[in-house]
Amino acid sequence: MKTASRRRFINNLVNGTIGIGSLSILSFSSKGNKSSKGKKQIPVIGEFDICILGGSCTGVFAAVRAARLGASVAIVEKQNAFGGVATNGLVNIWHSLYNTEKNKQIIAGLTYEVIERLAQRDAVSYGQEDKRSHFTLNTQELKIDLDELIIESGITPYLHTLFSEPYNDSNGKLEGVIIDNKSGRGIIKAKYFVDATGDGDLCERMGMKTYIHDYIQPPSTTAYFEGWDSGQFNSLLKEHGKEFNIPEGFVWGAQLPGTNSYMLSGTRVYNVNCAFADDLTKAEIEGRRQIRAFLDMIRKYGKNFEVGLTGLPSYIGIRETRHVKCLYQVSDKEAMYGERFEDAIANGSYVLDLHHQDKPGITFRYLDGTERYSRPGYQAVVGRWREETETNPTFYQVPLRSLIPEQSNNVITAGRMLDASPVSFSGIRVMVNMNQLGEAAGVTAYLALNQNKKIKDVNFKDVRKELEKGGSIII
Repeated sequence: MKTASRRRFINNLVNGTIGIGSLSILSFSSKGNKSSKGKKQIPVIGEFDICILGGSCTGVFAAVRAARLGASVAIVEKQNAFGGVATNGLVNIWHSLYNTEKNKQIIAGLTYEVIERLAQRDAVSYGQEDKRSHFTLNTQELKIDLDELIIESGITPYLHTLFSEPYNDSNGKLEGVIIDNKSGRGIIKAKYFVDATGDGDLCERMGMKTYIHDYIQPPSTTAYFEGWDSGQFNSLLKEHGKEFNIPEGFVWGAQLPGTNSYMLSGTRVYNVNCAFADDLTKAEIEGRRQIRAFLDMIRKYGKNFEVGLTGLPSYIGIRETRHVKCLYQVSDKEAMYGERFEDAIANGSYVLDLHHQDKPGITFRYLDGTERYSRPGYQAVVGRWREETETNPTFYQVPLRSLIPEQSNNVITAGRMLDASPVSFSGIRVMVNMNQLGEAAGVTAYLALNQNKKIKDVNFKDVRKELEKGGSIII
């Protein structure tokens, strides 16, 4: 039996009717292993081929690709909806599916499929008429589309569910994950796992090697407003920001399709690592304080600037926390020079986008060798990071090896915890790229299952072939 309710478990336990056909009962120790008699008993609430931890678009796409291939899949998400930063974080931009010259499509797969689904409901707008620039999404509609994708694919969803600890068998192999939700504590067992938590929580708690860059990119709290005036706001921020203790950072935003709401991303929380509870709490509160400071500044100094706050995210937009040490690290040079990988499973053309910890503003490094340093209210400083050449790369790639932890046999990562150096990560981290990593992780987990192999022993050629069959663009 795959699933059963916690209430039935408790009733059966009280009535003394637990037997064949009821929940499996496993003893548990603090290390997540089966233990001797007398330890706390935890029910197995489901058994699957593959379990995905984290329900961002990255995690959902991993689940969908694996399920479409025939695996039984569970997906665990701590929030009330799927979509991660796009939905619960309110960030409604997906970047171009084309190369930098806009003459070759390099991204398709589930990213393209979801855009097409949203377009049927007028829930997406295009940066340019030719649809080769960025996309602005109504990410509240996206929540519903992701629900539909999950149900259509036969995936078992667990919302409002927290991953607590790995659960190992007697030989130390990962056999399940311990979760907590409104029904209590339980174990989801699976043969393979995708860590799409963003922070590499599963890998970290399994004791795998992780690392943190010296200057991780700071998080930002977005918000929805009505009556927004970007030009006036930028001027006010430059002139009066210090009075309201608003840190200098970078400001951008976009209209929410089909509404009068404007999504603003203009806050900046420095010196926090949101993989840690205290820092995450601090960041959430400080981000909302800065939103209130924007409003107070506008109310005091704005002229005919009647703005209303219409929405706050359920969690802050996190750019970076820890990374998992994998079989390969994508170097800065490989991304900046657009080097190719034989095991490439994702392509990206988004600019290398450095959000600084040590100074305000942001540095954009383009693949044509130019560089732009921008901060709100100031003229951009333009230069070059390398000498001009006759030809330039038009996209970069991500290799499968950068998703496979060194110390794992049945776990693969998917998301911003991938193994990448700081500059390369600054471009790879955006959602259209993360979406592709999710698809690759789901396909790899399925192939390992189907071929009865360790994750690291799956042939990358098989992964690329299966991705292409499923609609991804493989170069």
